[in-house]
Amino acid sequence: MNRWVFGYGSLIWRPDIEFIESRPARLPGWQRRFWQGSHDHRGVPDQPGRVVTLVPEPTGHCDGMAYLVDQSVVDATFQALDVREKNGYERHEVTLHLLDPAHSEDGLVYIAPVDNHAFLGPAPLPDMVAQILQCEGPSGRNIDYLFELATALRQLDANDPHVFELEAAVREALA
Repeated sequence: MNRWVFGYGSLIWRPDIEFIESRPARLPGWQRRFWQGSHDHRGVPDQPGRVVTLVPEPTGHCDGMAYLVDQSVVDATFQALDVREKNGYERHEVTLHLLDPAHSEDGLVYIAPVDNHAFLGPAPLPDMVAQILQCEGPSGRNIDYLFELATALRQLDANDPHVFELEAAVREALA
């Protein structure tokens, strides 16, 4: 069976998976937050970067991209994503709201729950800015992750005040 996977972070601009279709999508009941530590991509074990996860918000939503993975590569795709998202993320079955044309589909999303070993949680904006400015890992600089995500969300015409506030604060610190 073909499967949909929802991307709300780097999967938006760098899916690195084989898919047969991609669509803008919305996941209701969740919000994107820079509350997950990255010890393996945008930071290192003694200096983790900050990347996004989803946190429950009954009246909120998260916009991103949904990718339809052909049944012939579903197992290999999710094995690869399990490695990519290994630092505290878990697969969750969700109902995605695909846009244009609007309809719902069952899908999978990777979420790092609050009790995982790398969860950083909320922090004052200046602290998150400082952390993002100084962190870098095997996948690159933490600020590049933030900037790529903000750019991708604008291209989707997705409004995410948390991401855009953090981006503006980081850009101001760089000025």
